[in-house]
Amino acid sequence: MKRLCLAALLASSALPAFAVTEAEVLQTYADIALAGYTDSLTTAQALQGAVQALIAAPSDDTLNAARAAWLAARVPYQQTEVFRFGNPIVDDWEGRVNAWPLDEGLIDYVDASYGQSEENPLAVLNVIATPKFTLSGTEIDATHITPALIKGTLHEADGIEANVASGYHAIEFLLWGQDLNGTGPGAGNRPASDFVQGDGCSGGNCDRRAAYLQASTDLLVADLEEMVANWAENGAARQAVMADPAAGVQAMLTGMGSLSYGEQAGERMKLGLMLNDPEEEHDCFSDNTHNSHYYDGLGIRNVYLGSYTRPDGSTVSGPSLSELVAAKDGAVDTRLKAELDASVAALAALKAAADEGLAYDQMLEAGNTTGEKLILDAVNALVTQTASIERAVTVLGLAGVAFEGSDSLDNPSAVFQ
Repeated sequence: MKRLCLAALLASSALPAFAVTEAEVLQTYADIALAGYTDSLTTAQALQGAVQALIAAPSDDTLNAARAAWLAARVPYQQTEVFRFGNPIVDDWEGRVNAWPLDEGLIDYVDASYGQSEENPLAVLNVIATPKFTLSGTEIDATHITPALIKGTLHEADGIEANVASGYHAIEFLLWGQDLNGTGPGAGNRPASDFVQGDGCSGGNCDRRAAYLQASTDLLVADLEEMVANWAENGAARQAVMADPAAGVQAMLTGMGSLSYGEQAGERMKLGLMLNDPEEEHDCFSDNTHNSHYYDGLGIRNVYLGSYTRPDGSTVSGPSLSELVAAKDGAVDTRLKAELDASVAALAALKAAADEGLAYDQMLEAGNTTGEKLILDAVNALVTQTASIERAVTVLGLAGVAFEGSDSLDNPSAVFQ
């Protein structure tokens, strides 16, 4: 009888589970990073193929297919942004693939209203139309537009951050062109004829425009290959977070809090709303900002819950930061999970409104109370969850964790000075 009772006890689901360890949580974190960057690479390779098809046979169909491939590539990539801020290897690399906003006149023709920038003499260089130019007193031969020219010479030329020459947004500009609609409806509307070689070329220099688009897409693929390798089994980024478990968990929370607060709630959302400026929207040429915001928010929740759903519907999951926090203080964990759900829901509402026709740049228009509420609801939810991320830091006994800030949240009057 005693043996039966013991067997029943051992089989009982009421037995307490063993607490997860920091090392197990970090293993999940690194596995999700690897999956996210691998999916980003796979979708960028699909974009690369679509770009090749566009260049080979420019048409509305091939241009739209390339645009669709770019949009699909943003879905997994935006979910990896939570690996920024706490991981120096990612931070040192990220500016090459997702820097914004950009002075697009550096790359190609722009509307006459664009104007010369006092802060950036290269803002209207138009390298596609300028095979040779002078940079910091040195003559640059840009006759052949290559990944090496973009990466080594053009990107952040003269040390100016607005000189974004590579990455998703440079490609976005080349596929859509400028969005000249302000806070009115409509995205960029570059014609497929901008890529026609020979007769029928619009915009001029179609051969060089095609070369730039191809080179920048090839460079994006190469950059993503680099980051996939960094999170592979013996990769430098994985080894860095696994080397010191406490520091690794700190990196997780730093990424969550900084993306949630200063970067997304502040620089990407509140600032644009304060200025009523569509130039502050993240995917400004394609009107895809609502999706980028949503998947950023989803990425934050992914890291906390230790689960990422891939584009094919499969899931990468394991021991989570949530479990680690719950073992210390169940109330903090429950509150943070609820707040993460609330921020994702607020971003989903914003996304749904944009999908139904109210684009993000239209939401930024002064006096658009519907758009303002959608944006502020998401901003407030992100700010609220950041306070609970700070509580999780305290519960876990971590010291020296600092999140990115933003004047739009911390010192609003400074925005207008």
